[in-house]
Amino acid sequence: MSSQRIISLLPAATEIVCALGLEENLVGRSHECDFPVSVGRLPVCSQANFPDNLTSAAIDNEVRALLNDALSVYTVKREIIKQLAPDALITQAQCQVCAVSLKEVEQALDDYLDKRAHIISLQPNGLDDIFNNISEVAAALHVTAKGDRLIEDLNERVDIVRHKLKFIENKPTVACIEWLEPMMVSGNWVPELVSIAGGISVLAQAGKHSPFIGWGDIQLQDPEVIIVMPCGFSIERTLREIGILLQMSGFADLKAVKNNRLYIADGNQYFNRPGPRIVDSIEILGEIIHPKQFTFGYQGDGWIRFSL
Repeated sequence: MSSQRIISLLPAATEIVCALGLEENLVGRSHECDFPVSVGRLPVCSQANFPDNLTSAAIDNEVRALLNDALSVYTVKREIIKQLAPDALITQAQCQVCAVSLKEVEQALDDYLDKRAHIISLQPNGLDDIFNNISEVAAALHVTAKGDRLIEDLNERVDIVRHKLKFIENKPTVACIEWLEPMMVSGNWVPELVSIAGGISVLAQAGKHSPFIGWGDIQLQDPEVIIVMPCGFSIERTLREIGILLQMSGFADLKAVKNNRLYIADGNQYFNRPGPRIVDSIEILGEIIHPKQFTFGYQGDGWIRFSL
């Protein structure tokens, strides 16, 4: 068992640490780390620099204003981190809006800690990167064998989905909406997950950052399946803003809407967390895209069908 004191400033990293059997080594977490539920006991080492429960548009405005003024979207609580005296601290260099960044951590902790902490920075763009990050964290925390076993288990679950779809010819077009106002579609690993689950992702490229789009782009593509999975939003939170979509011109005429294939998924707990539950996300997509092939049991919790 590793004796390192670990602080995770990234929800996905917290999940990785716990999946590696090292939850007892966690001494601090970010304000967004909430899974497993038991990590809620840990001291919080970061905070967002804008109010909670804003609308999509208001969050976007706040973030843009902060970044335009060269200010950070998040604050690292240096005093708390110093008191916790971590041996290892995990953050990310993938998105300055999603979580505390490597640069922010380095600036906050430079010459501040009483001892040198190993900063582990994750930057996944695809599924392989996520699995490589798990290996990287496992190696840094001296549990390489556990990391290998975890990745083997995750790959087995991915292979089950792939195998069951091996002879499926019908691959519907799928639009995954990552933000409602302004509208964005899910890039990075999500198009790859859609492909594994037997769909064809539209408007975003695998391995590339999530792009802003116009409503006309959705109308032009007229996808067969639409999944709304805003970053950091639960299903309940998304339901409060689904009206943004419903009022769009021609919304009811979309193929996905007419065929009752509009869904809301929990972007916060699943799709936006590049950790072990990214495979749960593949299974959720399998249930949504090919319901006759898959019943993993996520409906109602991980996703719902939204009917007009």
